[in-house]
Amino acid sequence: MEFPISTLTNIPAIHRVLLLAVVILTALGNVHGRHKVHKWETVEYSAISCRAHTASLTDFGGIGDGTTLNTNAFKTAVDHLSQFQSNGGSLLYVPAGKWLTGSFNLTNHFTLYLDKDAVLLASQDENDYPVIAPLPSYGRGRDTDGGRFVSLIFGTNLTDVVITGENGTIDGQGQLWWDKFHKGELKFTRPYLIEIMYSDNIQISSLTLVNSPSWNVHPVYCSNIIIQGITILAPVRSPNTDGINPDSCINTRIEDCYIVSGDDCIAVKSGWDEYGVAFGMPTKQLAIRRITCISPTSATIALGSEMSGGIQDVRAEDITAIDTESAVRIKTAVGRGGYVKDIYVKGVTMKTMKYVFWMTGDYGSHPDTNYDPNALPVIENINYRDMVAENVTIAAKLSGISGDPFTGICISNVTIEMAPKAKKLFWNCTDISGISSGVVPQPCDLLPDQGTEYAAPCNFPTESLPIDDMEIQTCSCRKKIY
Repeated sequence: MEFPISTLTNIPAIHRVLLLAVVILTALGNVHGRHKVHKWETVEYSAISCRAHTASLTDFGGIGDGTTLNTNAFKTAVDHLSQFQSNGGSLLYVPAGKWLTGSFNLTNHFTLYLDKDAVLLASQDENDYPVIAPLPSYGRGRDTDGGRFVSLIFGTNLTDVVITGENGTIDGQGQLWWDKFHKGELKFTRPYLIEIMYSDNIQISSLTLVNSPSWNVHPVYCSNIIIQGITILAPVRSPNTDGINPDSCINTRIEDCYIVSGDDCIAVKSGWDEYGVAFGMPTKQLAIRRITCISPTSATIALGSEMSGGIQDVRAEDITAIDTESAVRIKTAVGRGGYVKDIYVKGVTMKTMKYVFWMTGDYGSHPDTNYDPNALPVIENINYRDMVAENVTIAAKLSGISGDPFTGICISNVTIEMAPKAKKLFWNCTDISGISSGVVPQPCDLLPDQGTEYAAPCNFPTESLPIDDMEIQTCSCRKKIY
């Protein structure tokens, strides 16, 4: 807005003041778009605990430009918010942006909340991941002897921790780590995206995890865990990018997740050979519901192979597997010890599978040569029902251990449509025993058909697990909208 000076001098003084104010306000309006302004918005989310205190990562110097390293910002924020553990707890809000960071720890009574447009970018510098001791139930790292790089998001000996958001993304930028693995250049075991140890009351929900260097979500030695609404994406040939691995955990619920993986979508574990036997902490009371899996070289749900502390009372239902090697696979070996028992599976839909049923007692990797060759695993009371599959290469490969058969296998109401180029032997069974009813094609002789007159569905418990009583609240937090 421009006025000739001659015009301004002819205007009374009071009017010149008012006009000047208009000019200034107009100028400010013109540059308004060049300055960040914000407003507050309240968002609601579901969590096991709500928090009394909220802070943003930007309050601690965080810069979401994709190149500035924010490890110290995360550490400073968590350290500051830890003072509210006994005063209503705290929430750290991660706004929209790309937040490059190395590993950082969580604290008690704490929520990490990712905006829908927030991306945590995992640093590719090994120096940003401290090396920690191997898990006592494993005795060594999974990739190498000795220690392991700590996970990107880590916590130990915690109570009441929530990692959630609006489907914000955690990107592990795993290609560099995968290349090092293939070239044998790793000094220590690769970091996971999220690992929580020795903790209780844990929720991980409403997130997208992509390109993890190795396992994505690893609760270990924990109890009362809810993992819900997670999307996990990794190239189907990426090494060991397991989706969710409950490990020596009690009372866990995994539900409503979509997983594309280079390894098992869900791998249930409890320690490795003599180390797992000595540690003696089983995984039990595990519910898995409404999971979709794509993994051409691995299982939808794997039980083992590290199962030496025992796996018991696993209930899986409403499962979808597409272009996946097998549905529910049991992996063990001589020297493992431990047990896998009381396994219940129902309502599985499969399309394009190598195997529907797969059990093996010859999964022979060992942490070292000190395992007990007389430690035989016990595999018993395995129940499958109400399943349908199409385009299948082999209906079943069920291989127990000579002198230590897998027992109490029950398969009922299962229809398998074989692929045009299926193997001639649909069922391959050794060292197992059990029963079947209403299964097409006809199972092997070691699973005799009970006939329609005496047939009953295989067991699936009707009582709920304790984790189903864990309450979820509707919480809210304020976030800045720029």
